[in-house]
Amino acid sequence: MIESRDQLNTLHRFAKVPERIVSLVPSITELLCDLGLADRIVGCTKFCVYPRHLRSRQKNIGGTKNPRLEKISDLEPDIILANKEENRREDVDRLRDVAPVWVSDVPSLEAGEDLIRSLAELFNAGDLGDSIIRANRASLAEQKLPQRKSALYLIWREPFMGAGRDTFIHDVMNRLGFDNVLANRTRYPEVETRELEDLAPQLILLSSEPYPFTNAHLEDMQKLFPFAEIRLVNGEYFSWYGSRIGHLRSIYVAEQEPSPETC
Repeated sequence: MIESRDQLNTLHRFAKVPERIVSLVPSITELLCDLGLADRIVGCTKFCVYPRHLRSRQKNIGGTKNPRLEKISDLEPDIILANKEENRREDVDRLRDVAPVWVSDVPSLEAGEDLIRSLAELFNAGDLGDSIIRANRASLAEQKLPQRKSALYLIWREPFMGAGRDTFIHDVMNRLGFDNVLANRTRYPEVETRELEDLAPQLILLSSEPYPFTNAHLEDMQKLFPFAEIRLVNGEYFSWYGSRIGHLRSIYVAEQEPSPETC
């Protein structure tokens, strides 16, 4: 009997190592591939963009918020991987009748490493899990600012929404040397223009996701906030908590290499 406790503290028992996997989380899908498990993935979401070849019609089970439950059932998975924030509780509850649903909860880099270790252990890929953690840590160290700077990380426009504490984004910012000006706010608060002026961050980081900030927004944002340096950042670096950090060589979009295939 194999036991694995998920990040909601639910204990799952398996007669053998799960062979048929459905992933409802893009970053976990990529992590599974980097753990050498691509051939075991029988279903993943339309947002699971790495590696691209997984997004076949046969394996596409819909979105993270609207998965096709009947198709997932037809795939006869041994395990379903979900996330507390990215997936809806009602979908997770219904899917428990199909297969064990292993739920992740990743508000920090430490929790991200726990996720990697847990899945690597469950699927007998411990050495690869350790390598992924080392690659992530090396990338974070390489990208660390030479001097700490205050920063605001925006995830949305109209209204402006930023990343506060108790988020993976906040922890990545801190590790990289950014002092989050929304550290006294939780989760993803709305922020008024006047409040942004009062916060006066040295840097305003425009994320590539979930709102797709691009170069087209830079000029308007600079006019609104002339006191700050405005930079476009790769949202995957700050919010994908599997193996993505270790694949990226810059946090800034303009300096980013094409995203590599991972398996």
